[in-house]
Amino acid sequence: MNTPPAFSVLACLRLLLAVLPLPGQIFLNHDHQLNSPLTSYLRLNEGLWLLDNNIDPYIGGAFHHSPLLLSLFSTIVPPLPIIWAVSDAVGAWALLRIWRARQGLSSQKGTRYDVENLIVSVYLLNPYLLLPSLALSTSTFENTLTLLALMFASEAKVSFALLAIAFAVHLTPSSILLLLPILMVLVSSPVSHLASPRPFHGSLKRIPFLFGEFILFWLVLVGAACIITGGSWNWVRASWGASLTLPDLTPNPGLWWYFFTEMFDHFRPFFLMVFSVHLVIYILPICIKFQHDPLYAAFLLIGVLGTFKAYLTLADPGLFLSMIAIFPEVHGYLRHPIITTLLHLHAALLLPLQHVLWVTEGRGNANFYYAASLVMGMAGGAGLVDACWAGMRIAVGDAKVWNEEKVDKNENDKGKVVWWEVVQE
Repeated sequence: MNTPPAFSVLACLRLLLAVLPLPGQIFLNHDHQLNSPLTSYLRLNEGLWLLDNNIDPYIGGAFHHSPLLLSLFSTIVPPLPIIWAVSDAVGAWALLRIWRARQGLSSQKGTRYDVENLIVSVYLLNPYLLLPSLALSTSTFENTLTLLALMFASEAKVSFALLAIAFAVHLTPSSILLLLPILMVLVSSPVSHLASPRPFHGSLKRIPFLFGEFILFWLVLVGAACIITGGSWNWVRASWGASLTLPDLTPNPGLWWYFFTEMFDHFRPFFLMVFSVHLVIYILPICIKFQHDPLYAAFLLIGVLGTFKAYLTLADPGLFLSMIAIFPEVHGYLRHPIITTLLHLHAALLLPLQHVLWVTEGRGNANFYYAASLVMGMAGGAGLVDACWAGMRIAVGDAKVWNEEKVDKNENDKGKVVWWEVVQE
């Protein structure tokens, strides 16, 4: 594959970071902004230790990772930092391939290297993605699988795309939000049609068959997970159920944990249903509105997950922010990019500060940290709304006005007429 120079350089640097010992590794592993109970490296190691000692990792309530990850790191490769570095490089490579497919280029042929260097750099140098990877959070694998699914869908590789999204849904059930736009990409095209909206032109008759293939892959993964756990189903409640029932209220940059900390127990089931359904209601409106560009719809749903996910880490909004680089046609139509950038900068400064004040120093309380989480939520919401606006505004284009003198046979009818034209960029 013809790769830009920045990819080789940054990938080598990322591998170097994985090989060299980091002085603050222990602090990264314990940081609640980079790890959640579902993605923590420390909990993954605990599960591996329990498995080595013939103890079911899923009966204690502390281990929430998929059995597939448990099997991978216990029998095939140990959980070494270089695995996370390779995952980062694969994610950047997939993002580059998505860009080329969207531009109508072959995977072996690049465009201007300055554009591709920017795309690769935005992913590999994004601190929201780099820091969780250095903290060995399994959210790195989830992002890579998401990008691989979009890449294979953009290149019309049906089985690979469905297998990748089945893996992603198995690791984190909230990734099911991306299934419909991926199916739409598979039966249509990843090429941008934001500036010229039209009804969905793909073959709707193929979607049920593709969905059936996805279900088949997903069931195979479920069967493999059951075999790994010796036929036990405890992993379903501990892994998938954790995203729906929120058993662990460890603080994170998301919006769920504090709300349910203050929740009375008899209200908890109702609001768990409300918060979970709230994620699902975005799928159809976004996919219908952006049916002419399902890849952009997938991008917006990634932004929804990066704002409202149950166990949020910085890797979730980081993927959304990095992906905006492959949609340059909307950059000129963003209404408040500076405000969104400042909100993210404000949140990036407040979250570690309030975390130290509350957890480390004991001089604050949960309200301090949750206030910073609300700023992060505002930043994610602002970016999502702005991206929705830009995706719709580009279809209108720039309105140009000029005057033309109107002269009729009757001299009294002479005057000025204002003409409007919508110019697509």
